Amino acid sequence: MEKGIEFVVGSESMHLEEPWFTGMDTEETEMGQPNCEIQGFAFEKGEASNVVFSREAPLLSKESTMSGSCSCSLKKLKSRVAAKEYELCQKEKSGHRKKLSRQDRIELGQLFQGAVSSHDWELAESLIFLADPQTLNDALCVTLDAIWFLTTQQGLYGITGLVKKIIANGAYDFTRAALRTSFLASCVSACQSRTMSLADTVTVMAQRLHERLQECHGDEVLKAEAGAKVQKFTEWALKCIGSHSRCQGNNDRVNHCSAIEIQFQLAAFKAFLDLAGNQLTGKDFTEAFDAACFPLTLFSSSFDAGWASRISATVIQGLLDMLVEGGADNVNQCFLEASRFGSTELVRILLQIAQRNSLDVDVDLALGFASHYCKIGTMECLVEEGNAMAFLGPLMRAAERGCIQVVQWFVKRGCRDMELCLALTAATSSSQVDVAAYLLPHVPLHVLTALSIEILKAAGERSGGSLDGVAFLLHSDFLGDAAATYAVADSIARSDDEAVAPELKAFLHDHWSEAAFLDGLKQGQEHYMNLMRILKKGESPICLRDLPAPLRVAIAYMPLYRECVEVGGRLLSQRLRGQLVEAVQMLGGGALEEVSQGGELLAILEHHLPPFLVRAPSVG
Repeated sequence: MEKGIEFVVGSESMHLEEPWFTGMDTEETEMGQPNCEIQGFAFEKGEASNVVFSREAPLLSKESTMSGSCSCSLKKLKSRVAAKEYELCQKEKSGHRKKLSRQDRIELGQLFQGAVSSHDWELAESLIFLADPQTLNDALCVTLDAIWFLTTQQGLYGITGLVKKIIANGAYDFTRAALRTSFLASCVSACQSRTMSLADTVTVMAQRLHERLQECHGDEVLKAEAGAKVQKFTEWALKCIGSHSRCQGNNDRVNHCSAIEIQFQLAAFKAFLDLAGNQLTGKDFTEAFDAACFPLTLFSSSFDAGWASRISATVIQGLLDMLVEGGADNVNQCFLEASRFGSTELVRILLQIAQRNSLDVDVDLALGFASHYCKIGTMECLVEEGNAMAFLGPLMRAAERGCIQVVQWFVKRGCRDMELCLALTAATSSSQVDVAAYLLPHVPLHVLTALSIEILKAAGERSGGSLDGVAFLLHSDFLGDAAATYAVADSIARSDDEAVAPELKAFLHDHWSEAAFLDGLKQGQEHYMNLMRILKKGESPICLRDLPAPLRVAIAYMPLYRECVEVGGRLLSQRLRGQLVEAVQMLGGGALEEVSQGGELLAILEHHLPPFLVRAPSVG
């Protein structure tokens, strides 16, 4: 199993430690933008993961020219650049070369962002020579942000040339740049699949993030803090997308890229990876892969079916492929996380990536995750496209939890007889009566007959204190023959097998054994004798003998009748059946068969009761 993932079989929950669900410490950078460092923690263990999204600088301050609709004209921008160049040159002459103040970095960053957004590559390059190393790192991030909005070959040449010059002049924080641009690329790709505005997307994303955190275990305060900070980071990405979209005249909607535009974008990212070379480690590629997958789980509920096969998903597929080629080794972990959270389209993409790169992904474990959280669409994908075949474990756990929707899905997909029998046993042991009622008709009778004793023993052993499931099987006459069902219960009740749970043995002995039937007869006889004493010697002012016969029968046997009706099912317990047999005999029912159906006995009793007291019996 992948590191950081724990699948607890037989418990009520599965825990998936998520390195991407992280705390985010925000401070102001020298350039005046949020500096967001995401440091992972596992909610249940409280241990930091290895994923760090360090020194994130969105470079979108309140005064930034990118925060509006690109209203700053190129002429005005160049005028500001010239003024800034003169100011920095004067500082350089005073011995302050490349030691920019905080305000200098803010202004230089705004100017550089304006130049990149207006695609004035020459102007952007001129600002590189004024930047110190920290500002160069920020500039590298801003330039890579623009990759995912490329539309022309000229833009491709401009960005790749700019990246090359930034690196040549001293930018060194390739890890931060790779993680940030991977995260943004994923957001862009996801937003291209949507029809709503970016403002609505923020709301949807926040709701999905809240839902995802609720599905995780751990400290509520930590989850709330993580949710707020990750949401802030994602909102930055959406603002960045909105800013570039408005610059392209798309009115707060993401432009859909053509195939050639996607080629330009992927070529630019590949150029960055080539320039970074061995400065990016396998760990960096792994974390970037995680960063690229995370937004897709937030947006997954809004994807149309089949999105992964459309052109809007081509960018993220190409990006993830390059990260895998670079050394990302967490495809399976991201695959399992996507399965758990029902991110069907991401699951589909990761399946394709695994196939193209000859990587192993655990489709059967993923099916377990998806089924545990009732992600039916993801389950369909894993079976049909991932060829997941291990139905037994997920089916049994769904039966134990009473998740009938998942159980029905597995049954309709086709399960073997023994899988159905084991699922029935699991539902019975957990007293999931609705699930057991659904499964029972699907288990062949010959299988039930051959394994009847083992089914009841196993259900009793794992019952956890409640034997309602066992009672349901017996009341349902699960063997289709009253004599056989009673015989199985009696056999277990009289068994000397120490493997039989004491609680089960006592329950069957008291209610379903031959001894219980005889005890029921005895109780019926005692009840009748008490009734006769009342009739003959009772001192009640109401003379029972003067009442109509049906009312006398109702007084004597209405409690027993109601108890039998409320039990439901096809069979009564042996104790109730004994009492009912005795009652019917005392009413003149004549000789009865050794094994009489509850419905037959109740019909005789009903015949002697006042019609207005008789209810339609549920005992068949």
